[in-house]
Amino acid sequence: MSTATEVTRPSGPVGQDTGDGRWWSLVVLAMAQLMVVLDATIVNIALPTAQTDLGFSDAGRQWVVTGYALAFGSLLLLGGRLSDFFGRKRMFLIGLTGFALASALGGAANGIEMLIFARALQGAFGAALAPAALSLLSTTFTEPADRGKAFGIFGAISGAGGAVGLLLGGVLTEYLSWRWCLYVNLVIAVVAAIGALRKLQDEAIANRDRIDVPGAVAAIAGLVGLVFGLGKAETDGWTAPVTLIPMIGGVLVLIAFVFIELRVPHPLLPLRVVLDRNRGGSYLSIGIAGAGMFGIFLFLTYYLVSFLGFTPIRTGLAFLPMLASIMLSATTLGALLTPKIGPRPLVPVGALIAAAGMAWMTRLDLDSSYASGVLPGLIVMGLGLGLIFAPTQNAATSGVDHHDAGVASAMINTVQQIGGSIGTALLSSFAASAATDYLVGRTPSALVQAQAQLSSYHTVFWWSVGFFLLVALVSAVTFRSGPLDVDPDAPKAMAH
Repeated sequence: MSTATEVTRPSGPVGQDTGDGRWWSLVVLAMAQLMVVLDATIVNIALPTAQTDLGFSDAGRQWVVTGYALAFGSLLLLGGRLSDFFGRKRMFLIGLTGFALASALGGAANGIEMLIFARALQGAFGAALAPAALSLLSTTFTEPADRGKAFGIFGAISGAGGAVGLLLGGVLTEYLSWRWCLYVNLVIAVVAAIGALRKLQDEAIANRDRIDVPGAVAAIAGLVGLVFGLGKAETDGWTAPVTLIPMIGGVLVLIAFVFIELRVPHPLLPLRVVLDRNRGGSYLSIGIAGAGMFGIFLFLTYYLVSFLGFTPIRTGLAFLPMLASIMLSATTLGALLTPKIGPRPLVPVGALIAAAGMAWMTRLDLDSSYASGVLPGLIVMGLGLGLIFAPTQNAATSGVDHHDAGVASAMINTVQQIGGSIGTALLSSFAASAATDYLVGRTPSALVQAQAQLSSYHTVFWWSVGFFLLVALVSAVTFRSGPLDVDPDAPKAMAH
């Protein structure tokens, strides 16, 4: 019975461990979440230098990003269900170790093939790690007030990880090497693994339902097609066969996946998980917000570099005020009010605040300064994002049976990944069209080219405003009023 000891926990109510153990476990889980989230932006900063060093094409550069997104996005649901099946702590440690080793392989890459392979491996192990971390958080913190605080901190890290990645990527690339943007994960993973072995506790696995193989195959195939097609839309355009065929095929396979889940006895994604109003509202809100966030991280970065002449480090530092305001709103209002009033008032208000911050960015001009042009918008954006992330992540895993916690957590990461892919593809094509339209009938010059570029940024920022307004509408309509459901398994645990 040696295996059972790895997944059992001390007797007592679920999540009600004595002492500081739960809060130390939050530190461990937050470190793992930070590693996964910052990896989305830290490698982007390193890519131009890596491209020069290894001598690969722009198409190769695209695959370094797409390889990670494909593996991560398509395997998340399976990763979430495996954590329910084998134990969340076990999958957390497997994901953490694998992610670190894949990062080391990428850091040591001697060519583009090895780098792409390492990035795909990172994505695969990240798909095991991310849902395990969120579901461990959900089953560890079951009492509403503590849960609000824990999800406030976790949500702040989810929202701020991209900005941390920009700063860390800039520092490491400028002072050490692009390779350290990957090696840094080893440092984080070693500390998190030691903490996980010492502090993380998991429940005994009550029942191991059979893995839904047809559902897993359909989910992976459908998500691969969708994410691949969206990646191609960004580079080849929306009407190219290489874009349309995978996207249409992916959507059809995902429709087939829903029918499979309705028929099999032990579905990969039980539809009760997504059809609950609060959880469904969370998934929709976080997916649309994921699309809108790319307006900030991608195109504001271009503005800072192209128009304000910022170095990678200064660009990273420029996002710090937004990071601080995300942390502030997520850990104060988000953490304190979610247990009392639920997500319904908070997420719509957060989305409206984020929309106002994005609207401020549309005022940027050729001669705008950081202090008066960029900074106010970033602070307002951050305050809004903190109110979106903390309550939605809490709601997405509230009221779910513990044996569905992994897959419910995986859905949050899946919709965020898909939303980000849709946002990147849509906003990139809108930007290109806006720049082209601006140049029609104008004599090309350096000034006109700059104004065309600025026009493309404004277009993207306005679309991001639209995304956040849509989040406000969707969350106001879908979320139920009042506090979130209590943990349904807590009373059972209390009875033992």
